[in-house]
Amino acid sequence: MIRILATAIAVLFGIATLFAGGRVLLGSDPGYVVFRPLLVYNVLMGLAYVAAGIIFWRSARAGRNAAAAIFLLNLAVLLAILVLYRTGGDVAVDSLRAMTLRTVAWLLLCVAMSWVGRSRAAPTSG
Repeated sequence: MIRILATAIAVLFGIATLFAGGRVLLGSDPGYVVFRPLLVYNVLMGLAYVAAGIIFWRSARAGRNAAAAIFLLNLAVLLAILVLYRTGGDVAVDSLRAMTLRTVAWLLLCVAMSWVGRSRAAPTSG
């Protein structure tokens, strides 16, 4: 059940990211300053989120690795935009909040997929 839920969350999160980022790339105004490199990163990661969801479905171990990689990439980007924000760069606080959400979500997905992998590898008594 956890694997199915993690797969659905990853794929839906990816589709939502692609949709939201794609709209802004096509000219929609989100209502705050857009830091274009972050926007492009997020759209590309939307594809990675969907791919990771597919990987979750196929292999718990590979899914955990995919989620860990995405978490670490998002964490690095979050730290980079936090530095930019604190030094007066053109990064909106909304971007920081959204990147924090993405980072936490992928940490939780990594933990979930680690748990799925452990529970499948646990010996059964019988």
